[in-house]
Amino acid sequence: MTLKKSLLVGCGSYLPQRIVTNDELAKKVDTSDEWISKRTGIRQRHVAAEGEMTSDLAVEAARRALDNAGMEIGDIDLIVVATTTPDDTFPSTATKVQAKLAMEHGAAFDIQAVCAGFIYALATADNFIRAGQARAALVIGAETFSRILDWEDRSTCVLFGDGAGAVVLRAARADENVDDFGVLSTHLHSDGRHRDILYVDGGPSSTKTVGHVRMAGQEVFRHAVSKLSGVIDEALDANGLTSSAIDWLIPHQANARIIKSMAQKMKLPDDKVVSTIDRHANTSAASVPLALSEAMADGRVKNGDLVLFEAIGGGLVWGAGLVRIGAP
Repeated sequence: MTLKKSLLVGCGSYLPQRIVTNDELAKKVDTSDEWISKRTGIRQRHVAAEGEMTSDLAVEAARRALDNAGMEIGDIDLIVVATTTPDDTFPSTATKVQAKLAMEHGAAFDIQAVCAGFIYALATADNFIRAGQARAALVIGAETFSRILDWEDRSTCVLFGDGAGAVVLRAARADENVDDFGVLSTHLHSDGRHRDILYVDGGPSSTKTVGHVRMAGQEVFRHAVSKLSGVIDEALDANGLTSSAIDWLIPHQANARIIKSMAQKMKLPDDKVVSTIDRHANTSAASVPLALSEAMADGRVKNGDLVLFEAIGGGLVWGAGLVRIGAP
């Protein structure tokens, strides 16, 4: 069987209208703009309006990605939504997105890998295309993380925000010379032994309540630096590349110090790293495609650029992906 190549040909994003600054949070919990920004790099975050659901954010990002790709929903036959904050226990948020986009064919499903969700979803859609089971896919990371925060816990409520990002993958055509374009490789890992350092204390088969985010921040930081460093090396080695070949590092936007550590590890200058954490905070599965969308929209990331994605989340789960953007 001849494997088909997946090309990333479009990107879009959506952020809720409401912005919550650090100063506003300081009126509700024992914190300050200085305390938050010094430790995390975050200065504000977007928060979904009452009645605004994860699927709503995902649909807007998907429409913008399709427009960016010059494609229509009829061209898509797979939707993969990465989310930790679905509209319902079931059905999947992806099927709700499918219905809202008036797509009556193909397949749609969710993936739950928390902050690494987009990379897991990208890998899944890429493998569907490579196997010939899909011609084109919408890969979406979307979260309303504000709905699972304990707004009295200053160690967690200051870290997260809401948003959605989406990309369009399509199979390369037979007449396209795409040797070094598209999804070059993806690398996924997990280690469930570390569940207790980052989790939500609730679920339908345990407490029957949604629960809130609980995190041991220093432990998460330690694992993030170690595991992301390892998976970056894995991605580069798999493609016979060194970090000097990378045009852009687009990391999960969890903490400015982690982002800086990865850039230093790769010996990349700051102007080769896309960072949105100051304005978006940690949007979990949405953070990587949100950052990609912003960098493509403002012209930093261009057709033919080689981009490295990386992310880690509760589970623990982590991964990386190397993608040459666009098509020849």
